[in-house]
Amino acid sequence: MPLASPLQALIFDVDGTLAETERDGHRVAFNRAFAELGLGWEWDEALYGRLLAVTGGKERMLHYWRGIDPQGADAADAPALVAELHRRKTRHYVELVGRGALALRPGVRRLLEQARDSGLRLAIATTTTPDNVDALLRSTLGDAGPAMFECVGAGDIVPRKKPDPGIYLWVLQRLGLPPGQCLAFEDSLAGLRSASAAGLRSVVIPGAYTRDEDFDGAWAVLDGLGEATRPARGRVAGSDWSGVVEPARLREWAQA
Repeated sequence: MPLASPLQALIFDVDGTLAETERDGHRVAFNRAFAELGLGWEWDEALYGRLLAVTGGKERMLHYWRGIDPQGADAADAPALVAELHRRKTRHYVELVGRGALALRPGVRRLLEQARDSGLRLAIATTTTPDNVDALLRSTLGDAGPAMFECVGAGDIVPRKKPDPGIYLWVLQRLGLPPGQCLAFEDSLAGLRSASAAGLRSVVIPGAYTRDEDFDGAWAVLDGLGEATRPARGRVAGSDWSGVVEPARLREWAQA
């Protein structure tokens, strides 16, 4: 039965969804911050993949610290050190992105431009910091990139990170839209749970670190956004699907 209202907005996660930022971006930046302060911490690719179960950079560092040195992590000065590490890590990440070290996932730029041109509103709901979002958008979409998004929910703007629905609820409130008029784009189970708890249906496109997660309950799970010469494949509303994710198709899905 069709929804009472048509699709109005697309809400995107950032890390792993817009771009594969984690392995060669955030992880590298964390390690450079650790080295600057002489901590002797080193997150290799496998360890970082496990740590991604904890959303939020400061939360991730504190979780790791408690695992290797519980007493140190509970010391009075621990929050200040975590905050300083996060500040330095953000600086390193912005520098990496500014040098063009990261690219958008295939089809992302096309979909964003098509959505904008077709009248769909665009927004972001992410746990990464606003500086990280701004740097990635400017590096990959040009200086006008951030302006493509009407609303950017990022970082500590809400008290709890995904899978809590707070960031999506914050974005929906500022868009002035009910969840039934929006679709979320995610790459992780934590993101899917966050969007679902906010009442949103999600198009999940797993990334390098999340392809083995169980997305049971997701409205759509695809291997990409697709192009005419290389269609995406996956399942939508429980049925096999192959094609190109574009605004007309998303509107059809939203009405299904």
